[in-house]
Amino acid sequence: MSQSPFPGPIAPENNPPINPQYYQPGLFFVSNISNGFTTLITTTAPHNYVLGQQVRLLIPVYYGSQQLNQQVSYVIGIPENDQVVIPINSTNYNAFIPNPPFGPTPPQIIAIGDINTGSINTNGRLKTQTYVSGSFINISPA
Repeated sequence: MSQSPFPGPIAPENNPPINPQYYQPGLFFVSNISNGFTTLITTTAPHNYVLGQQVRLLIPVYYGSQQLNQQVSYVIGIPENDQVVIPINSTNYNAFIPNPPFGPTPPQIIAIGDINTGSINTNGRLKTQTYVSGSFINISPA
């Protein structure tokens, strides 16, 4: 029995290689933070986050709200396409400074996890899994 020199009927354009340089993390710059029993984060551009998306805040010291720096939370609300609500009680936190006199690095909200490396949970014997979109943005030139 001879084997064909061709691996099968798979066209190369249907299986492009994955180039990690064409995917950027779901990172958005923060323009405002409203403190409260839940925290409202406003981004400078429309985001691609979804309910249940896990995010991390990076707030440089010049922007105040240092209690929120490095905080990890889940998106529980999306009131506008440039806003997310996270369940962090920030009522007693320092106020956010939207335009400090000095601040070379802007504040950021970053998605955690991606659909390329696995699920965010595994549910019992059925092994049902939840994948969260919005973690990476395809910036491929193709």
